[in-house]
Amino acid sequence: MEHERRRHIARTALHVLATAGGRGLTHRAVDTAAGVPAGSTSYYFRTRAALLNACLDDLVEQDLAELDLMQPLVTAADAEVAAGALADLVLHWLTAGRERHLARYELCLESLRRPEVAEVLQAGGRSIRHRVADLLTELGAPDARQRADWLVACLDGIVHDRLVGANRDTRPSRDELVAMTRRLTGLALAP
Repeated sequence: MEHERRRHIARTALHVLATAGGRGLTHRAVDTAAGVPAGSTSYYFRTRAALLNACLDDLVEQDLAELDLMQPLVTAADAEVAAGALADLVLHWLTAGRERHLARYELCLESLRRPEVAEVLQAGGRSIRHRVADLLTELGAPDARQRADWLVACLDGIVHDRLVGANRDTRPSRDELVAMTRRLTGLALAP
């Protein structure tokens, strides 16, 4: 029960970050948005730093869970299926997962001023990259670690561009995303 309550509060804090920004992330705002009694957020996450860490932990947990769901699609097939799975993942991030990525960008800005946030965010990013490198290794990519870094950076750039960048008002079609991820996957797997 306590674990579910903590997760609910952390996930709601991500929602508050995405919708109200870093300055809007307060214990009271999270209590209200989570529909929990006043003081609940403060009880579980005493300081703002603890609340930010809870956001980061939940963010990384969700990212890794999505990669785990995608892994069988990628490793059981070829580069074409991998490109389709990556396209579906990016499309998910631009639609149903949009809010989580907006919260991620808020946390990235926080990390510029808070080294402890930067440490957790960077550790989470390394975990993601290690998982992607494992997938690329299974597909036969040479130098999978370095290529995973670049592949993740490219996918992050696409998501950033379509959520908050110059192209935020245009959503790519799945076909466009498949074409892009096919090229990126081809580069990641090239000898």
